[in-house]
Amino acid sequence: MSTVTGGKSIYGASVGILMLESQFPRIPGDGGHAETWPFPMLYKVIRNATPDRVVRKGGEGLLEIFIEGAHELIRMGADGITTNCGFLALYQRELAAACGVPVASSSMMQVPWVQTLLPPGKRVGIVTVSASSLTPQHLEAAGAAIDTPVMGTESGHEFSRVLLGDELELDVDAARNDVLSAAQRLIAQHHDIAAIVLECTNMMPYAADIARRFRMPVYDFYTLVTWFHAGLRPRRFA
Repeated sequence: MSTVTGGKSIYGASVGILMLESQFPRIPGDGGHAETWPFPMLYKVIRNATPDRVVRKGGEGLLEIFIEGAHELIRMGADGITTNCGFLALYQRELAAACGVPVASSSMMQVPWVQTLLPPGKRVGIVTVSASSLTPQHLEAAGAAIDTPVMGTESGHEFSRVLLGDELELDVDAARNDVLSAAQRLIAQHHDIAAIVLECTNMMPYAADIARRFRMPVYDFYTLVTWFHAGLRPRRFA
């Protein structure tokens, strides 16, 4: 048998995910639902990092505890770090500098990648849990153009209210309708939209519905993390 080298506490899970502290339901397909992923994940809940504090208040005062949480995941065995809130793009540079391993903080990091896939004259748009909170600083930190079209789900009745209010019950059909409605408004207001990136990791269960209804590609936290994992653990072919 070949010699192997240790150094980790847990083996077989390459991606560590920094989780907000929340209680709202996480259905299959949600980034915080362990059965969503086709590979094992390591999780670390960051205390006091509530959805409201991270989304509406810019995560003020939380950077150091996110860095500490990332270091804990790395000690456990993570080879790369991600987060379960797209608004944490604000911490991308600081987390990458502090961790010493690759960091993919936000699904919005895909925006410039997706833009390069589109024909001339077409653009990618973002659907988010809170358009009023998504600033040019968030877009810039994610590497996206600051004039990227953005539409939020705040005008809906369920999705943003439950998530940002951290409520215990979620009407899944109503949440789906809120996300679809936001995508529809985005496309109606920007006729050059040819692809969508979902900022919110909790929108993943509805990505297929958006793609089917509007007949365009949809990228989300799942596409980001599966790509991220593929580089950390390249497939070995026979």
